[in-house]
Amino acid sequence: GQINLKSPQDIQVYVVNTNFTLRWNYTGNDTDVTFSAEYQWVESFETNGTEWKELPGCQKVTCMECDFSSAITKYCDEHHVRVRAERGEEVSPWSSIFVMVPYSIAQIGPPGLKLQSTNGVIKIKVSPPEANQVQKMWIDETSFKYNLVFWENSSNAEFRSLSIFPNDIIDDLAPHTTYCFKVQATLYLDTQEGLFSPIHCIKTTRKVSDPFCATNVSILALNMKFHLHWNNQYKQYVSYNVQYLLGYLKAYYEDYSEKWLNVPGCENITDTQCNFSSVINIDGFYYLRVQAMNEYNKSCLSNEVKVDPLRINEIGPPGVKVDISDVLLHIQISPPGGPENKAMRDHYDLSYWILYWKHSSNNEEEVKMKAIKQTIGTVSGLTPSTLYCVKVQAFSQAYNKSSHYSKEECIKTHGDKILPLIIIATFVTALVAVLLVATPLIFALYQAYNKIKYVFFPSCQPPLNIEGFGGQLLSSPYLSTTEEPIENCSIIETIIMEEVNQTGFKDYEHSKQSSRDSGNYSNDDDTSGSKTSVGTLEKEIV
Repeated sequence: GQINLKSPQDIQVYVVNTNFTLRWNYTGNDTDVTFSAEYQWVESFETNGTEWKELPGCQKVTCMECDFSSAITKYCDEHHVRVRAERGEEVSPWSSIFVMVPYSIAQIGPPGLKLQSTNGVIKIKVSPPEANQVQKMWIDETSFKYNLVFWENSSNAEFRSLSIFPNDIIDDLAPHTTYCFKVQATLYLDTQEGLFSPIHCIKTTRKVSDPFCATNVSILALNMKFHLHWNNQYKQYVSYNVQYLLGYLKAYYEDYSEKWLNVPGCENITDTQCNFSSVINIDGFYYLRVQAMNEYNKSCLSNEVKVDPLRINEIGPPGVKVDISDVLLHIQISPPGGPENKAMRDHYDLSYWILYWKHSSNNEEEVKMKAIKQTIGTVSGLTPSTLYCVKVQAFSQAYNKSSHYSKEECIKTHGDKILPLIIIATFVTALVAVLLVATPLIFALYQAYNKIKYVFFPSCQPPLNIEGFGGQLLSSPYLSTTEEPIENCSIIETIIMEEVNQTGFKDYEHSKQSSRDSGNYSNDDDTSGSKTSVGTLEKEIV
């Protein structure tokens, strides 16, 4: 019952595409030892696995590795593997369990590579790592990206690396030179790098260029308006067709040479430029080329240029309007391309740098900068009666792009309103002070005026029944009185007057004297009284 065989150690599983290899180490010195393995499958979201089963391809093997590719079909489920040593009826304890999820540990195998040398360029055709296989670890073959490494077949070779499509062309190569190539598949989202293909070498040829071919093909794009430009050095008649290819077609492994389309409005033209904005969708990418045709209907294709709209497009300067309020400088910005250009506004997430400064003969005036996200901005802290200038730059942080600055716009701030306010406040304060001082003074003068009027021009007069009371004239107790001038009257005597009683005349004279004395109080009463006395006297005389 004693166990003499040791257990295998360092259990490892290597997975390339759908090829599974189990490897281990054995430290025992025993001879005639074989090894067998078992596996257990744990279904997704389950905690307990199935029963242990013999691992196909790994039973009673004499070497320390085995291939069990046919046993695994669930590449995203967990699997357990163990190994033991055997000699006749004698067996070792099971090794430690190796736990694996095939997809997580799988390595991308080498892709296929075919080369063709023609007219100075190398045409490359890449096949996916699991081409023509029924069982596949990598379901979506279009998700692969391919990294090509090539070099001159010489002792001092310099390695160059390019990202390529399954069907691609390598140009800018020296003629009559042997180049070697190898390619590697990668999964960008999973950050997995595969194995390189075997090395293939091929010799280039000399490129033959027709003189009427379009050269120096380039793209000028501003505010989502796309123009293709090229050069023509041919002196004879030549016409052009501008063609485009939807970029995603190059990600497929099929031949796309028949899927090029003509750009509307750029067919059979003689100009060396074309506006191809009508075929551009912001969310895609494209390839363009120019097909030239001479007077003998012989055609020539230019090099292809890639169009990634949001990356090659340049941002134009924004529009700017400025206005002044009492304390703020208002800046209104029009997005590059105008407010109707939704692509510029929606895709670039534009921000704006506002530069403003005092415009003066002193060139050392400080230029201030302000960043905003909106198309309306304000600047405070302005100096009155000063000319301010503004210019604005649009930029997209996501695409690391910026526009040229807009045209300068200048405006003068309003005059200083503090001085008029100070003057008004001073005037109001002085007016209040004058009123505070003048009011008591006017009141005092008014009281003095009333006293003087009362003393010198009394308004009250004594009644008639106290005129001549006690033979003393009523007057001011403070001032001496002067006799008021009275009217001198004379009586015309007639014969009848001689018969007047002398005693009555004396009484009349006495009454007349009393009336004269009372004239100090009222001239009107005196006159009235005199008239009455004279009337009475005449009656008595008669």
